[in-house]
Amino acid sequence: MFATVVVVSVVILAHLGIVFWLSVTDGSPGISSLTYTWNNFLEVFGDRRTFSVLLNTFGFAALSLVVAIAFGIPAAWLVERTDFPGKTILFTLMTIGLLIPGFAAAMGWLFLLHPRIGLANIWLMKWFGLHEAPLNIMTIAGMGWVQGLNLAPLAFIMTAAVFRSMDPSLEEAAHTSRADFWSTMRRVTLPLAWPGILAASIYIFTIGFAAFDVPAIIGWGSRIFTFSTYLYLLASPQDSLPRYGLVAALSTVIVALAALLSWWYGAMQQRARQYAVVTGKAYRPRILKLKKALIPAWGFIGLYFVLSKLLPISLLAWSSLLPFFQIPSARAFSVMSIAHYVALPWDLVLTGATNTAVLMFLTPTATLIVSLAFSWVVLRSRVPGRQAFDLIAFLPHAVPNIVFGVGALLITLFVLQKAIPIYGTIWLLLAVFTIARLSYGTRMTNSALIQIHSELEESAQISGASNWEVFGRVLLPLLTPTLLYAWLWIALLTLRELTLAVFLSTGNNITLPVVIWGLWLGGGLGQASALAMVMLAFMIPAIVVYWIFARRMGLIAT
Repeated sequence: MFATVVVVSVVILAHLGIVFWLSVTDGSPGISSLTYTWNNFLEVFGDRRTFSVLLNTFGFAALSLVVAIAFGIPAAWLVERTDFPGKTILFTLMTIGLLIPGFAAAMGWLFLLHPRIGLANIWLMKWFGLHEAPLNIMTIAGMGWVQGLNLAPLAFIMTAAVFRSMDPSLEEAAHTSRADFWSTMRRVTLPLAWPGILAASIYIFTIGFAAFDVPAIIGWGSRIFTFSTYLYLLASPQDSLPRYGLVAALSTVIVALAALLSWWYGAMQQRARQYAVVTGKAYRPRILKLKKALIPAWGFIGLYFVLSKLLPISLLAWSSLLPFFQIPSARAFSVMSIAHYVALPWDLVLTGATNTAVLMFLTPTATLIVSLAFSWVVLRSRVPGRQAFDLIAFLPHAVPNIVFGVGALLITLFVLQKAIPIYGTIWLLLAVFTIARLSYGTRMTNSALIQIHSELEESAQISGASNWEVFGRVLLPLLTPTLLYAWLWIALLTLRELTLAVFLSTGNNITLPVVIWGLWLGGGLGQASALAMVMLAFMIPAIVVYWIFARRMGLIAT
């Protein structure tokens, strides 16, 4: 196990190291003319477009955060602090909502609010006699709106834990002092929850900062770039050679910003723990009776799910059945067909589906094997400095995944191409996907292994069992429920992964989300919609299986 941990740690650090190295070089590695220079950084920061991209990215991430918090926090409060009767449904839908691909929702919103073909704009222009579309989703605000709706389930899950662990005695004291609801919320509840909310906000902002799918689907056509889409443009330009030095320099900037945000997030988590006063049997959350507010509460929750899931996916399905996108009418219904489904490039689709299915099986398997090795070394071994391995395993959480995608691209092109030519193979995607999910995997295996007392292993060893027998006959059966749950979650995240795949895919290792992206980028909106619907249908059985396991483990309320 120790050898596995060392090798994977070196690979993770190598991904970041190659980015830093190439950011200060001029020329290709392995060529004698390679020189060290700061020109890449000078060019990056001397280009006004860089600052425009930076401003776009901060604006997009900030708006995403505002929307996610606006929907996520009230929903979390309803579940944890009121007698809202739909808690099981809400928890289930929010958890599953995290698995719906962001690019699918973005495609649906384009069909609603595109300035030329958007249904809402067409209707508004017709009803009010307008000459221009009043709404335009192809802006930073529009992108932030869609991304925020996608991230609201994450805000819900993270802040629900905050409301659940708060000491209710102060709220009860305010109630006893005859403070009304809004005064208690403003002066007691929110100040107590604020450190935890801020920690969740930093984490959500970090995800928005590195997001690719929504900015790519909505912003690409209007040439509105964020950091992730701009990196992709530099790495895969259509009219010039790739600028890998600039890609590395920009990635270094992202790593620096991510490090700052991660430090802030860690500090906020520490502060949040100071406010979590749960004291055994004395703990009893104060449940507010909604009474007449129950109908508005259901309306708020229903509005979120209509906006975030039902509306965009319905428009996606509508687009997939029409020869060209048009408003609902008798004529439109008369020309509906499955022509887009039949005309899909099925050879490419089958290649993408096969690669995706293989990755869905291998990625969670490899991730959990490596995660178990890390957890065992950190928690059970006596290796000096073993805590450093836990920090390394956490790096894919702290550093945006797109940086690891850039690192993998640079390593395979400039370092490993002759010795180990894995560029363009599914094994490259497997390696990077595994690294990207390692933080989540180790958090799960760490938590599970901590709950298993070492006395069980010691008893087996005293009885003559070897280390492998202890692992196979004692630890593994006890860890199996957690491993199955984590395996299903990682498999579903692998199915919807676009950011890493789009950087590293070729014709041989292309995945299903990348096929959808390619169709969309090529102007085949109907075909892209059809394939997105096929992919969502493909996800349903996997989501059902995940839900069953999560419910049995008590991770979804019953």
